[in-house]
Amino acid sequence: MSHGLPVKVEYVRTKNLNKGGRTMTHQQYIIRRKLNIVELSEQLGNISEACRKLGVSRQHYYDIKSALLEHGVEGLLEKARNRPRIGNRVAPEIEERVLSYCLEFPTHGQVRVSNELKKEGIVLSPGGVRSIWMRHGLEVRKLRLIRLEKWAKEEENILTENQVRALEEAKEEKESRGDIETYHPGFLLGQDTFYVGWIKGIGKIYQQTGIDTYSNVGFARLYTEKTAVSAADFLNDRVLPFFDSYSIPLLRVLTDRGTEYCGIRENHPYQLFLYLNEIEHTKTKARNPQTNGCTERFNQTLLDEFYKVAFRKKVYTSLDEIQTDLDEFLNDYNTRRTNQGKHCKGRTPMETFKEGLDLCGQYIHDREEVNKEAA
Repeated sequence: MSHGLPVKVEYVRTKNLNKGGRTMTHQQYIIRRKLNIVELSEQLGNISEACRKLGVSRQHYYDIKSALLEHGVEGLLEKARNRPRIGNRVAPEIEERVLSYCLEFPTHGQVRVSNELKKEGIVLSPGGVRSIWMRHGLEVRKLRLIRLEKWAKEEENILTENQVRALEEAKEEKESRGDIETYHPGFLLGQDTFYVGWIKGIGKIYQQTGIDTYSNVGFARLYTEKTAVSAADFLNDRVLPFFDSYSIPLLRVLTDRGTEYCGIRENHPYQLFLYLNEIEHTKTKARNPQTNGCTERFNQTLLDEFYKVAFRKKVYTSLDEIQTDLDEFLNDYNTRRTNQGKHCKGRTPMETFKEGLDLCGQYIHDREEVNKEAA
């Protein structure tokens, strides 16, 4: 039984050369291999034995035999495979027109684009428009708006009125969902008043909450009243000293439209405090608290991870006791607890804050240069 493999190898090897001793072409080699099967079966007088020694099936032998009888040696050549059908795709010029259209009107849906292009004599179904978008990663409006922003930034092109309006609407929508653009620590502080609850012997407890929207560094102080004085005192006692310790300014504050934050400057302590410290004031959209979503999420974190635990472990008799434990929690939150925010990405808020200080210096320097040029 051990002589079977050497016979196969020797037989094929002796036939692998042309008469001149030159190596066969690929097609010649294929023909020679197929003829080997037929010739070996004739030599052995047994088709099954020949197929076993050469490692092929009997059906393969009969296919070769049939091709020889019908077409001769040429029937043993490899047949060219049919070319695959190219998928139905629109002409390049139509695809380019769709891409240029969605650059000018990035908020239009696929049905609107299809209808508008028909006016230009371009017949393309909504599904065809979407297929083009998917090939270029533009299947949703957000991606088309990002493409427009990138195009305007890189090419320094002048935006049309429609493009400007689309970008402004996208910005408002992002803010309504709580997606706030912030570029460095101190660029924007979210502030809110959070009602903690009522405790016997203390009364109602309100929390002034603040969070740096770039680094998610959080601040909180407790009060027994909800007034403009307490809102201003919170900034003066907790927030501004922190930013001053790193020699960076607080540029803007985002609050809701509560009476503790809004009023006539001359008669309103909070508004007057912002004016004296040159801090801009931005208000959330009416009846849309998610605009200040970063602060709302921080309030929820304090409620779930501090208050719900602390009030079950200890009976508080004064506001100072609660504030002491709250400060310990805030220190842990800012320096040890990892944060999954947009800029933190798994780092702690303080790590993110310190790494962003260079961005703050660069932003302030660029703003001063612009002001000098304008003057």
